Amino acid sequence: MAKEIKFSLLYRDMWQSSGKYVPTVDQLLEVAPAIIDMGCFARVETNGGGFEQINLLFGENPNVAVRKWTQPFNDAGIQTHMLERGLNGIRMSPVPEDVRRLMFQVKKKQGTDIARSFDGLNDPRNLESSIKFAKEAGMISQAALSLTVSEVHTVEYYTELADTLIEMGADEICVKDMAGIARPATVGKIIKKIKDKHPNIPITYHGHAGPGFQMASILEAAYAGVDYVDTAMEPLAWGTGHADVLAIQAMLKDAGFNVPDINMKAYMKVRSLTQKYIDDFLGYYINPKNRLMNSLLIGPGLPGGMMGSLMADLESNLESLNKWLSKNGKEEITLDDLLIKLFREVAYVWPKIGNPPLVTPFSQYVKNLALMNVMQIERGKERWSVIADNIWDMILGRAGKLPGTLAPEIVKLIKDQGREFYDGNPQDLYPDQLDEFRAEMKKNNWDFGQDDEELFELAMHPEQYRAYKSGAAKTAFEQDLAKRKAAAQAEKTPPAPVEASTNGNGNGNNVNNNLQPRQLVINVDNEEYMVYISYPENDGIPFHPVNKADQPQAKLVDVQPDSAGGKLKEVLSPLEGKFYLTKDSSETPLKVGDQVKAGDIIGYIESMKTYNAVASEDSGKVVEISISNGASVEEDDVLVKLQ
Repeated sequence: MAKEIKFSLLYRDMWQSSGKYVPTVDQLLEVAPAIIDMGCFARVETNGGGFEQINLLFGENPNVAVRKWTQPFNDAGIQTHMLERGLNGIRMSPVPEDVRRLMFQVKKKQGTDIARSFDGLNDPRNLESSIKFAKEAGMISQAALSLTVSEVHTVEYYTELADTLIEMGADEICVKDMAGIARPATVGKIIKKIKDKHPNIPITYHGHAGPGFQMASILEAAYAGVDYVDTAMEPLAWGTGHADVLAIQAMLKDAGFNVPDINMKAYMKVRSLTQKYIDDFLGYYINPKNRLMNSLLIGPGLPGGMMGSLMADLESNLESLNKWLSKNGKEEITLDDLLIKLFREVAYVWPKIGNPPLVTPFSQYVKNLALMNVMQIERGKERWSVIADNIWDMILGRAGKLPGTLAPEIVKLIKDQGREFYDGNPQDLYPDQLDEFRAEMKKNNWDFGQDDEELFELAMHPEQYRAYKSGAAKTAFEQDLAKRKAAAQAEKTPPAPVEASTNGNGNGNNVNNNLQPRQLVINVDNEEYMVYISYPENDGIPFHPVNKADQPQAKLVDVQPDSAGGKLKEVLSPLEGKFYLTKDSSETPLKVGDQVKAGDIIGYIESMKTYNAVASEDSGKVVEISISNGASVEEDDVLVKLQ
């Protein structure tokens, strides 16, 4: 009898591997019936990852979204699954244990069946509580192995990790090739070894298409005994995303596996609706380059899931760097120049900081550190001169045990700066906080929500939830979207009318007259479908990073310095980003009148999802805080004035 292989649709990850946002709850409810009608999915990824946080950012309640979005699949008997990051839950920074426990309870009650838990360092200590809490809540615990390629990350390394996670109680294993760089033969060897030892443990293969290995890896995984394969669909397949279910199904069927049939009418419906959502607003946040495959990713090993944010970051950093280069009489560089420099620096940096698997959040940390090095070197400064607090936590063991060994230059830097290594359980560093958030909910007269889901949301995403409740998040999103639409409209240049017959063959699509087909009629199973085609370089929806000059400017705090004092000393921003007085609720924000000593932290610059501590180089009394909390800043902007 042929081996059965089931499919899961990554409808959440499809979007977030391509751009920033996900569809609204109304859009998700519109597409759900067609996904079900396709008849080929045993599972659908509905939430987790950045889903809830993104909902808050465009002013939508994620708890309402998750409950409504999972319900159709629950009713149809299709299992739903979420992605969570172990110690970091569903955010980018560590989460107290009581908040982690509540997360699983809430998500199960909201209709999520399976918790896929991964740790960016593959440290089993960070996954043990996830496995325990998922099972306590009645969820299926699927523990993930985060694949990467190095001398440390061998077949034996991963199979021993799987043994440990299964011993801890994991119900399933996911072989998570988040960057798509794992070599196909190695993927097969890992799965086969796990299956030989644990034949009754279901295994899922998750990969990304970007570098070009994924289809071969899926085939190797199938021959090795995999049970589930994660899939995507056009128009959000391939590129930095995942292989399309049509190609996967045809390949595995030809290889003799028992795979489900696909209702093509429903497939075309899902495809059409997905394109509609791109055209509605989501396309303004998708860089066209993310729709392309790129084998350059094999070298740095960065995951497809972060390429959307990476390209947006590079646009911003390039603008800042070129501004500095021009000011200092140096030749400006292109986006491609910066990208190649970044990839080279990632390859240099990664082994020196202990080979952390390049998966969220550590892929961002490695990328950010490499990019900061590039920016500093281009400005004539030293490598390693800007290292964010989150990155230091990783290096020092506060996020878990690094797989590799730190380079001597990093060890020296730690010693020179008086930093200390931590070898305890990372969870112990983050005490329970739910009582604090309960007090805040009561103080604000906020509803705790069904099953304490609103309390959970505040505790998991404090800043984003507060912005959601105040309405600031929705306002900011609507303003940003309006700017992007205006930029797109300004770039549209209607093509000059050309007679169809001028191409000489009557079809109007000859490349010599610069015409491109606008629509095609496709026949599928005797059903005809109109497919509309847009071109980013013409009248389609291009990706539009918003010019910083059009962004709301930082608000100055109107505080007058003490006229009896001496000359004011300024604390400047070391980089561009957003200025915050604190990075978590345990810190006391700086205020006017405070005494500051040289070396004291006065605040943080949040840049590329990491917090960079800003220390004062002088001592003195704070007489002015020049930037509002959460406001955008440029490099060398004045943050605080001392006297």
